[in-house]
Amino acid sequence: MEVKIGVQNAARELSVETDAEPDTVLEQLQQSIKDEVVFSLTDDKGRTVAVPADKVAYLYFTADAGRKVGFGLVPSKS
Repeated sequence: MEVKIGVQNAARELSVETDAEPDTVLEQLQQSIKDEVVFSLTDDKGRTVAVPADKVAYLYFTADAGRKVGFGLVPSKS
């Protein structure tokens, strides 16, 4: 699943591919806000993105629809 993180006063959003469930990510963010600490999310390749929890504007979850790059199958003429 892809999680897009909107950050206040930032022109671009952060995009993280993760295996975590949306409910788990939301719980992590809520706990980070409550504890006034940095919200961090690790992607499926082991890279970590960290944002001050109070600067997170939104989280947008998208389901993985597979690769969008490539060529479709073209029927051959025999």
